[in-house]
Amino acid sequence: MITTGKESSLRALESLMTEFFHSCTTNERKREIGECGSAVPNLIWVRCCLYFLSNTRNEYVMMYSLTVFENLVNKMWLGVASQDKMELCSCLPKLLLAQHKAMPFFIRNKLCKVIVDIGRQDWPMFYHDFFTNTLQLIQSPTMSSLGLVLLKTSSEELACPREDLSMARKDELRKLLLEQVPTVLGLLTGILETIWDKHSVTAATPPPSPTSGESVGDATPIPSLDDDSEQLCYLALECLAHLFSWIPLSTSITPSLLASIFHFARFGCDLRVKPKTPPSIYLLSSSNGEHAPPANGGGRPGHQTGGGSGRQVDRSRLGVLAMTCINELVSKNCVPLDFEEYLLRMFQQTFFMLQRLTRENNAHTVKSWLQELDESYLEKFTDFLRLFVSVHLRRIESNAQFPVVEFLALLFKYTFNQPTHEGYFACLDIWSIFLDYLTTKIKSRLGDRDSVLNRYKDALVLLLREVLNRIQFRYNQAQLEELDDETLDDDQQTEWQRYLRQSLEVVAKVMELLPSHAFATFFPVLQEDLDVYLGLQQFIVTSGRSQRLNITAENDCRRLHCALRDLSSLLQAVGRLAAYFIGDVFTARFSDALAVVERLVEVTCYGSQISLYDLETAVPSVLKPDLIDVHAQSLAALQAYSHWLAQFYNEVQRHNQSRFISLVTSTMDATTPLITAKVPEKLLLSACHLMLSMATTVRPVFLVTLPAVQNIFNRITESQTRRLPQEAHMLVCRALSNMLLLPWSNLPESEQQWQTRSSSPASLLAALTRHYRTVIPYPPNYLFFPKAVLHQTLPVLRDIVDSISEESTKSRQICYQSLQESVQVSLGLFPVFIQQPDVTDEMLSFFFTLFQGLRVQMGVLFTGQIIHTFLSMFTREQLAASILQEGSAGCRVVEKFLKILQVVVQEPGQSFKPFLPSIIFLCMEQVYPIVAERSSPDVKAEMFELLYQVLHHNWRYFFKTSALASVQRGLAEEAMENEAQFSAAMQAFGQSFLQPDIHIFKQNLSYLESLNSKHKLYHRKLFRTSMLFHFINVLLQVLLHKSHDLLQEEIALAVYNMASVDFGAFYSAFMPEFLNGCQSVDANQRAVLCRNFKLERDLPSFTQSVHRLVNDLHYYRLCNSSLPTGTVKL
Repeated sequence: MITTGKESSLRALESLMTEFFHSCTTNERKREIGECGSAVPNLIWVRCCLYFLSNTRNEYVMMYSLTVFENLVNKMWLGVASQDKMELCSCLPKLLLAQHKAMPFFIRNKLCKVIVDIGRQDWPMFYHDFFTNTLQLIQSPTMSSLGLVLLKTSSEELACPREDLSMARKDELRKLLLEQVPTVLGLLTGILETIWDKHSVTAATPPPSPTSGESVGDATPIPSLDDDSEQLCYLALECLAHLFSWIPLSTSITPSLLASIFHFARFGCDLRVKPKTPPSIYLLSSSNGEHAPPANGGGRPGHQTGGGSGRQVDRSRLGVLAMTCINELVSKNCVPLDFEEYLLRMFQQTFFMLQRLTRENNAHTVKSWLQELDESYLEKFTDFLRLFVSVHLRRIESNAQFPVVEFLALLFKYTFNQPTHEGYFACLDIWSIFLDYLTTKIKSRLGDRDSVLNRYKDALVLLLREVLNRIQFRYNQAQLEELDDETLDDDQQTEWQRYLRQSLEVVAKVMELLPSHAFATFFPVLQEDLDVYLGLQQFIVTSGRSQRLNITAENDCRRLHCALRDLSSLLQAVGRLAAYFIGDVFTARFSDALAVVERLVEVTCYGSQISLYDLETAVPSVLKPDLIDVHAQSLAALQAYSHWLAQFYNEVQRHNQSRFISLVTSTMDATTPLITAKVPEKLLLSACHLMLSMATTVRPVFLVTLPAVQNIFNRITESQTRRLPQEAHMLVCRALSNMLLLPWSNLPESEQQWQTRSSSPASLLAALTRHYRTVIPYPPNYLFFPKAVLHQTLPVLRDIVDSISEESTKSRQICYQSLQESVQVSLGLFPVFIQQPDVTDEMLSFFFTLFQGLRVQMGVLFTGQIIHTFLSMFTREQLAASILQEGSAGCRVVEKFLKILQVVVQEPGQSFKPFLPSIIFLCMEQVYPIVAERSSPDVKAEMFELLYQVLHHNWRYFFKTSALASVQRGLAEEAMENEAQFSAAMQAFGQSFLQPDIHIFKQNLSYLESLNSKHKLYHRKLFRTSMLFHFINVLLQVLLHKSHDLLQEEIALAVYNMASVDFGAFYSAFMPEFLNGCQSVDANQRAVLCRNFKLERDLPSFTQSVHRLVNDLHYYRLCNSSLPTGTVKL
């Protein structure tokens, strides 16, 4: 683009820019134009851009010119001559002052940012009037808006600068800005006060004290602001919001400033009509926003480019911004003593605002009032309440000037009049935080328990009653029917489930604080719905083999639907409260718990006896799922009381057990008829889980002898019976196995009758594995073995082993004896199916569970045989074939195999030590070469964990002396064996730090730190003399490349732990060598870096030095790359 003058260059650039952004321009042409404009600018071109910016109306050219200036300042400024810098420092502000009203807002903001970028580099030494000019603009009546844009941009860019500054410069800028804070806050206070006073109809009066009893209607009316004033307040509040995000709390934040902010916070809670149109993006764009302008060359028709005329700022946005400012202050947990009085004033003001938000009169209700308000404002206000309760309630609660109980009453009104579900959820969170606070306070001050509870009892009872009402259709049908009960969120729950869960958490927390009151409130509500449910029997009509519910009227069906939904919710609440009837309070709350359990047993028996799930109804798509859900929830609620039943069993063990036996017998009578493939799956699984809890948690001696349980044994072991779905089948098998294998509760070992019990598990497992074991006599048939049998049988066996893995030795012995034949079959099948990853995966999962739970029972000989078989089957070729199928079943097979080896190498004693060389060889010579250079994390995590476990649990395989002995005798004398294998393992760890996978990096770094913590890895002579500095160098390089910034703290800690082995050598040998090896910095810069890395030995100072080194080295490289070739650096 070579032309004879600036004017022709401007016209050509305008043409190119317009063509570039035109919708018809091809990508190829755009690339050509982009290459023309991406050349590194020289100062002649920079001066041309100054001319362009001053003389064009084309927004694309303006943005291009500003981008040239921005790149010059941020990437080349060090190499610009001082007179050229001074010219830009003079011209750009003049251009801004002259044309800011005519510029589009995004251009004005971009120009402000370029000026601030210059200040970031040169203020105050070479651009001494930068901040002074900004303050003068703020004080100028016609330029205040422009000054505020510059102020906000300065706060954004100078207080939290990017990496393109040295650490010393960052500290200097922050210190300079903090010195200006009192002045800046004073100016902003003046702007807000002046505008408020100017537009107020009457003289300002302070809001009434929360304790004065004054009506909220006595407050000063909200003034009506003109457009320019609204815009000015908006910018001032934006500045305050950003300033409060980084300045510390201090007396610079004056009462008058806080009062002004709260004045404007009222704009959010006094709007009567929601805005019809959103504010202009040009008006509300952030000070450094860069919105793409439209395709025309200059201004657009009707586009208002400057001034305040004709612009409308949504008044509610002033309230939102004011609340943002308040929340920034309240979010700070570290409150100086002299600021606590200010906090109290803030909370008194907020109390007043909460009164305004929750007032009601003849014209509107609280809910309709909140519905009219801006949603963003309500979100901010709710955020404030959450911060107040979570961070500051402990400071304010005891202050007589703040009425906490009255505050909770207002919060109650605010919560239960929320116009949106999300708002209600957020308020429930606040109540949960408050209840947690109260619970913690009571536990720490047990002597004051009654006085604390009495203060809040009325509020808590009211909260409980209202939350219970909100989950019931009889009180809240319209709102509950809006909730989505189909779409799952990220937590795998529907909106309805989330609503119910959060509500029940509040109910449970109130129950913990006020158990008697809560139960007295809750149980009658449950009884009402249970009576409806139990009364359905009178409406059942039997016709042949079918049963029909004779309720057909539409209103009756709707009422029944609501009652059943409510009963389902209340049954979930009953289950949630089970934990508050056990432990130390078992005796005190026994009668209440017994009433609940007896009622639940009655309900479950009733549902099973008349088969409500199988009824024909008038509205089958609605009522049938309701009946199934209630039945399932009654079983689930009863399951939740299994721990109470276990404690009840313990209490009556040596006494009259008739009541307990009756409860258990009735429970099993209600459960076992549902364990059939004909029952809906939801109900079937609830029944299976209940039976499992009875077998696992309660463990009564007589359980297995009950006729209902015997029926289940027969049903499961008969080959002709229709098989249950897999999940249900596994639950039932685990329950039956646990009945036979687990020790009975509360009985000594001598009364467990193991001798007579040992044959039953063998019979059960023989029946369950009947088809699986029939293949044994016919080895040739292995290839035709139906895989479906294997996939059905092994998960069941795995689940049984897993369920008893933490139990007594006798349980595990009997389990293994019963499983022995199936284990032999599996080992025989393994070589046959090695080429079929889906089958091998299932087998290895089974063996992994065996190794975890029964390796002692299997014995050393057989365990060694299994390991030997696996090691011989997993050749390098087999491993490669499996691993190279990325993300496939093959990778999962190798990972399971490595998991098994992890269990083996962790075994204490000498039994499995002979396998160590083979395991290390497999790891380093067969697996590692395949995965080392692959970007995929598949197999890597398990391989490195195996390496770690080998080192951690077999340290003496490498180092014969303990860490303590080494220290006592001198590290130089330590004896080492298998040095090559140790070095190879360390090299593998080091190599992993050069790869991009952050999860592997984090895992391996933690492994090294663990080995150092437990075995003094970094102090070992081999590591210290030949590896230590290499590891430190790699970790520092990772910090420099910023590839793993999420792990900065962990890396710095590891560097410290390695350096602390010998700080002298680190500072005198490593640091000079490291800096000499750093490219793109000169000798003087290296000297400064070395000097700034203080000789500190404590962790915080050392870590700070590491971060400073990384930042400054990055900065010097950036500076040096921006200098013109041949520049002489002094």
